[in-house]
Amino acid sequence: MTKADLIDSLARRNEMPRPKAEEFVNGLFNDLVNALKNGEKVNISGFGTFSVSQRKGRLGRNPKTGATIEIAPSRAAKFKAGKTLKDSLS
Repeated sequence: MTKADLIDSLARRNEMPRPKAEEFVNGLFNDLVNALKNGEKVNISGFGTFSVSQRKGRLGRNPKTGATIEIAPSRAAKFKAGKTLKDSLS
């Protein structure tokens, strides 16, 4: 499912114009991203939890040249599925 599919489904199910559904979906994603940027966890009951993990800097190797390179520390989004979601997939 793509973002466009999600917007179309929301518009169809709630009998709303597509631009209004798109505004809703974009607002939801923006709020989610902003919370993660601020280091907050986002817990959606029955679905799962989004969080940010810190990755340490490390040495890596360029596979093409074999040269050693330094990989900078970074932050990455993580998702852990909730029990209800896990159970529905079984």
